[in-house]
Amino acid sequence: MNRLRRITLATMLGGLAAGVGFQAFARSRRHGYGPIDPADLEKRLDRMLKHFYVEIDATEEQKQKLEPIVKQAAKELMPLREQLHAGRREAIELLSQDRVDPAALEALRARKIQLADDASRRLTRAIAEAADVLTPEQRKGLAAHIARRRGHWGYA
Repeated sequence: MNRLRRITLATMLGGLAAGVGFQAFARSRRHGYGPIDPADLEKRLDRMLKHFYVEIDATEEQKQKLEPIVKQAAKELMPLREQLHAGRREAIELLSQDRVDPAALEALRARKIQLADDASRRLTRAIAEAADVLTPEQRKGLAAHIARRRGHWGYA
């Protein structure tokens, strides 16, 4: 897979995952850190995919192939979100002790790094699967769209 193709797909799926994450974060800020209702996640993914399909001018065949890739990746990434929240609670608990245990902090850090690696691995797999669905023209158009929007998303 050439570099532009990997970057484009990583950005596309990363943006989609970030969208899910931002929605999850916004919901968690309003309603606590509990799990996201699967029906809400499904609705948000459908809405994001609908916009994405318009942006790339997706065919019906592409829509049928991309939807399960994105939804399965989101479904598999949601438990990682819950584990990250649990890690934050554990960090607060560790720091609230009279004496902070460096070994416990290190173990927590190692678990969080493993979670990030697991998420990265899952996103990479989704990117590879999506790469086979988009045409080179769609990837180039998507890359141009992302380049135009990156300031809006807070990227330099």
